[in-house]
Amino acid sequence: MSRPLIGITSYVEPASWAVWRDVPAALVPQAYVRAVTAAGGRAVVLPPDDLDADLVAVLDGLLLAGGADVGPERYDRPVDPRTEPRPDRDAGELTLLAAALAADLPVLGVCRGMQLLVAAHGGTLHQHLPDVVGHHRHRPAPGVYGAHPVRFAAGSRTAAVLAGVDRVNSYHHQGVADPGRLTVTGWADDGVVEAVEDPARRFLLGVQWHPENDDDPRPVTALVRAARPD
Repeated sequence: MSRPLIGITSYVEPASWAVWRDVPAALVPQAYVRAVTAAGGRAVVLPPDDLDADLVAVLDGLLLAGGADVGPERYDRPVDPRTEPRPDRDAGELTLLAAALAADLPVLGVCRGMQLLVAAHGGTLHQHLPDVVGHHRHRPAPGVYGAHPVRFAAGSRTAAVLAGVDRVNSYHHQGVADPGRLTVTGWADDGVVEAVEDPARRFLLGVQWHPENDDDPRPVTALVRAARPD
């Protein structure tokens, strides 16, 4: 049986390697690729491109990766000066997402990816979470992951996928204010939304943490399983 083809949206950031320094590059952390491969999938890195979404026809699943903030114009809010959007990513990923939803393709959103799912479903975000929760535990310092307890809604797909998980990692300064048409199915101990889903779809799940960096990346595994061709 061929491996399901999983598209992973990519970061666009200055990168350095060999003799090159600060070259604009489309890239993803290898942890995403490793998690997809370990689950039995074939990872394909997708640079931002909003001209069309024809390649969705050949994908079996879509993983919206983490990264910079979603632009607040995507959910009709003024820009907070602490927000750092990537308009090219927003445009390209929303184009892909619209086509994936139309095809009922399995979709997983990770961190920024979950927030993009919320924006695409009519929801809104808190642009700087410490203003809401009064602490920085969700992003303790640059490049440093936090960790916190988590709970999931009984009977939800999220709870089934993550049975037994009661603590997750964390690296974000924005969070869900209103989930729009999605259903909230996970919360941190301070009430921050940690998971959303659409139970009416074959597989649409968003998680606020980074499962690709966990020893047991269950959301990625669940995406690959949902994407297996019949």
